[in-house]
Amino acid sequence: MKLADVEDHMHKAVEATQRSFNTIRTGRANPSLLDRVVVEYYGAPTPLKSLANISVPDASTIAIQPFDRSSLNLVEKAIQLSDLGLTPNNDGSVIRLNIPPLTSDRRKELVKQAAKFAEEGKVSIRNIRRDAVDSVRKQEKSGEVSEDEARDLQDKIQKLTDKYAAKIDGLLTEKEKDITTV
Repeated sequence: MKLADVEDHMHKAVEATQRSFNTIRTGRANPSLLDRVVVEYYGAPTPLKSLANISVPDASTIAIQPFDRSSLNLVEKAIQLSDLGLTPNNDGSVIRLNIPPLTSDRRKELVKQAAKFAEEGKVSIRNIRRDAVDSVRKQEKSGEVSEDEARDLQDKIQKLTDKYAAKIDGLLTEKEKDITTV
């Protein structure tokens, strides 16, 4: 495994963690809150953003206008079943989600959820490191790289691991600040 591949995989793990953070609400309306909502559309699970136009008319409202009006009730049901804790208001053509201000208890829960996402990201980075180090050890055993080169590669892999774990910590700190800011 090449160092560039290792770094690329770790970068993707950080991006995935960032996408997970985007699904946590911070008291402001944000269309990415709905990224994890999946609608059962004609028997197939379909992401909400593929079925509707999602907009933010003001800081506390998300408007969802399905491309196919017949899917309005399906979209409403999917939002109710999701873990967002939001009640959709259906006016026949548009679904509106009012984002209430967060209570302090809810903020604490969201901070815990963000920490869980960050830990999942770090675990995936550590798994990438483990796979890369195993690969280097195999190369060393087969004689493709010398013992010194193997040690040097393992040090570089560890530095990449530390760098990307620190990025996730930075993202977590930023998200916690967003969540706890009233």
